[in-house]
Amino acid sequence: MKHRVMKARDLLGTLPKEMARLTYLKEIDLTRNYLNGTIPPEWGSLPLVNLSLLANRLTGPIPKELGDITTLKSLDISMNNFSGELPRQLGNLPLIERMLLNSNNFTGELPKTFGNLTTLKDFRVGDSHFSGQIPDFIKNWTNLEKLVIQASGLTGPIPLNISLLTKLTDLRITDLSGPAARFPSLENMKDMRTLMLRSCNIVGQLPPYLGDLTKLKTLDLSFNKLTGEIPSSFVSLAKVDYIFLTGNLLTGPVPTWAKESTDLSYNDFPIGDTGCKSQGGANLFASFSKGNSSKTVSCLGSAKCPKTWYSLRINCGGKEETIYEEKEKQFDGDTISVGPSSFRQSSTNWALSSTGYFTDDDRSQDTFIQTNESILSMANPQLYMNARLSPISLTYYGFCMGNGIYTVHLHFAETGFTNGKTYKSLGRRIFDVYIQGRLVQKDFNIVDKAGGISTAFIMKFNASVTSGTLEIRFYWAGKGTTGIPVRGVYGPLISAISVDPNFEPPPEPETSGGNDISVGAVVGIVAGGVFIILLIFGFLWRRGLLGQQNTLEDDLKGVDLQTGKFSFRQLKDATNNFDKANKIGEGGFGSVYKGLLSDGTVIAVKQLSSKSKQGNREFVNEIGMISALQHPHLVKLHGCCIEGNQLLLVYEYMENNSLARALFGPEESQLKLDWPTRHKICVGIARGLAYLHEESRLKVVHRDIKATNVLLDKNLTPKISDFGLAKLDEEDNTHISTRIAGTYGYMAPEYAMRGYLTDKADVYSFGILVLEIASGRNNTSYRSKEESLYLLDWAHLLKEQGNLMDLVDPRLGSDFNKEEMMLTINVALLCCNVTSTVRPTMSSVVSMLEGRAAVQELVSDPNASSFEIEAMRKHFQSSFGRNTGESQTQTASTEGPWTGSSTSAHDLYPVKLDSTYWDNRK
Repeated sequence: MKHRVMKARDLLGTLPKEMARLTYLKEIDLTRNYLNGTIPPEWGSLPLVNLSLLANRLTGPIPKELGDITTLKSLDISMNNFSGELPRQLGNLPLIERMLLNSNNFTGELPKTFGNLTTLKDFRVGDSHFSGQIPDFIKNWTNLEKLVIQASGLTGPIPLNISLLTKLTDLRITDLSGPAARFPSLENMKDMRTLMLRSCNIVGQLPPYLGDLTKLKTLDLSFNKLTGEIPSSFVSLAKVDYIFLTGNLLTGPVPTWAKESTDLSYNDFPIGDTGCKSQGGANLFASFSKGNSSKTVSCLGSAKCPKTWYSLRINCGGKEETIYEEKEKQFDGDTISVGPSSFRQSSTNWALSSTGYFTDDDRSQDTFIQTNESILSMANPQLYMNARLSPISLTYYGFCMGNGIYTVHLHFAETGFTNGKTYKSLGRRIFDVYIQGRLVQKDFNIVDKAGGISTAFIMKFNASVTSGTLEIRFYWAGKGTTGIPVRGVYGPLISAISVDPNFEPPPEPETSGGNDISVGAVVGIVAGGVFIILLIFGFLWRRGLLGQQNTLEDDLKGVDLQTGKFSFRQLKDATNNFDKANKIGEGGFGSVYKGLLSDGTVIAVKQLSSKSKQGNREFVNEIGMISALQHPHLVKLHGCCIEGNQLLLVYEYMENNSLARALFGPEESQLKLDWPTRHKICVGIARGLAYLHEESRLKVVHRDIKATNVLLDKNLTPKISDFGLAKLDEEDNTHISTRIAGTYGYMAPEYAMRGYLTDKADVYSFGILVLEIASGRNNTSYRSKEESLYLLDWAHLLKEQGNLMDLVDPRLGSDFNKEEMMLTINVALLCCNVTSTVRPTMSSVVSMLEGRAAVQELVSDPNASSFEIEAMRKHFQSSFGRNTGESQTQTASTEGPWTGSSTSAHDLYPVKLDSTYWDNRK
């Protein structure tokens, strides 16, 4: 027997090792079955040419023995559940042409031996958990025709030497984290047909040479940071099947050649009142010029609203339906036909925009509506008979809505897969959900949340409508399977949307009747009203309140306050008139109080001083920041109060105060944190920072990561606070601060000494914080009995001596996972490397802490490190004096540093550290 081909037969069981006895076997193709278990190492002795295990439920690591199959030309193990690192022996395959590894759980870096695979023509990795950068050794794959790296875990930038792969016809690299980079040099790839560089953090202008790639059929450069005008050479791309430039910063005139298959939505084109589509039919949804300070959708912003709506209900992909619950609810039908680049507007108060086409689709045509054929046993099944689909990005946009806080219900049911022991049940649909531009659900999997296929799941969120508009977006970030049950099944799916107000809408305006009043009465009322208004203005002016209010309003212009609003009376009642008994903290801009709202919600109210313009600016900065950032490991901002001279922020209440108090506070306030809890805290903080650095739309550098800025909820879940010091990592952003701000002992050397700020400064601070969590010691507390005055120094000394376990907090005893402890400390030391470029990204840190990636080798020059850190200490001691444990604000100036007021005022629960405690504690 030479061929064993059994495709799509729903075979059960495991792979038989006895098959190794078939010594003449050249092909094993078990594509799309229901097989489980591992690949038998014994198969490594077979003279196979083709091995395909695509779309099963196989697990475990890849046996290194597969590297012994020197005859192998094609290996496809995609869409399974394999894990672990790829064996370096796979780099020994001298004839390999196809290697498909996507949609698994692989970790670690691509083995360096893969640089030897010079016969490769098709290489695909995606939807996995690899670490490290895209390797430079891909330059050796000069025979490569197809390269797919989608949501693989690998980071950018795209290597410059990719230009050597001149035989490429299909290049797809998407969803890369890492530093911003210019467009790669691809002008010599004359046979390119599919070019997809989506969400790769590419900056700069579009290269004109793309217009010379005459064989292009698909060009997708969406969701980058491309600027400038579309080059005139792109006119030669008018015959390209699909062009997606969505979600960039492109300006200038909309090209006349752009047609229906061209998507230019979410850019900066000054389209005025021309509508959401160009004359040629290109999608221009959510394009606006930089002069449009309101940032509303220009093509809808000019539309006249016949009325104000206070609800929104859409049966996505289905016909109009009426649901009878507590009261009758009418859902609009959504059977609008869409294509790869579509904008459609309903007859009421909503519209939708869809971007993308289903690549490698086995179906006869793109399907943007999923129809369920089976019987559904759930409440309101009519809402789940159809669903709207999209290959990349699907946006529902409500307009003409009343401002206020709304409850958004998103209705899901996975109907693209089937139940039972069949390969058709093995699909994984994963996508992200955004509301008002904020990521509210990352890596959402309907089946996991609902507990099964064809089972309803409803997600509930609060959303703030501040300019009459509501945006709900679903985005495919390259994760999940793409070929189950057939190729082309992936991307976001939504069954229904319902939006209801959290407030009592005003009554409908009544039509005019016969109760007219006389002209004289009208004149009298108007004159009296004007007189009263003038009196009020005069009073406010004399009291100095009018000018102050105007100043605050000016400060708030241009800031999208996507958050709840509270009246001062509400917060006064909640805190019992700001009773001292409810005071739980004191910051540089005011006090923090515990409060109880009328609905039973416990809150923390930060009362900010408005005595200075600096306070107003910090207030605006903090609202603008925190309202745009939501994550399970970030402190949630419920809302704010702007009333007269009152400036207040309302946060979720954190029952267990700060991590600093739990570890270093007075003995009676400390918490007994065992090692599993401390490790969970480390991972949680890392995830929060990874969100700030790599996942949030804003890309934020926190600048003051420390124990007092980590709060603990009732379940000891860590949440990062204090975004007042955050630096938005975006060009032309008015909220960027030029001040050096942070806390000595946590600040990275390059930032403290030279003001050089990247996200790696946060990585350094995180490393210090992890050392504190592991040791139970504060980094800058003086310890007279120790050789070293600083925790980091002490850790390095113990590592050199081979005694790192001496660093561990004695309160943990001996009953803890020592291997996990050592791994965590080594990750911390890696984060604290003096050389910023050597420090890992926070997403890599998460993978290392969770054991999904190996800890990188610590590379540093001890002498250089000691010199740099000692120089930093002397600099701080001369600039700020001996009290170096406090937060510092330093302004970059050619006249030398100077100290401003402490900016750690954003600690919700400040803690004064007792340095004598360490000398007495055993």
